[in-house]
Amino acid sequence: MANQKKEFGLIEYQADQGRIIIAAPSFDFDTFPLLGDRLLATLSASAVEKQCDADIHSWLIDFEGCQLFLKAEHYSESIWFESLAGSKNTEELDYLATLFAAGFDLIQA
Repeated sequence: MANQKKEFGLIEYQADQGRIIIAAPSFDFDTFPLLGDRLLATLSASAVEKQCDADIHSWLIDFEGCQLFLKAEHYSESIWFESLAGSKNTEELDYLATLFAAGFDLIQA
């Protein structure tokens, strides 16, 4: 039986920079908020603050007591997580990178 492609996956884990670049479904500037909210719900994370500029969404999120940025740039359809403390959140970032490496689908809304 062939493996079915998951909605989310890992593109690159830059542990030294505290950054995880993920593969995600296609989105644009207007559809990212729904996708981002569903991603956070699936990860049991919460948005502390949401900001959007001309071409990027920057959300401050809480994941298991660890504050990270969730960023999404719609022109390139890129989504990534950034640690506010660089490589100091290694345990949480390692865990997230492992989840994305395995691939997963969002919880249905």
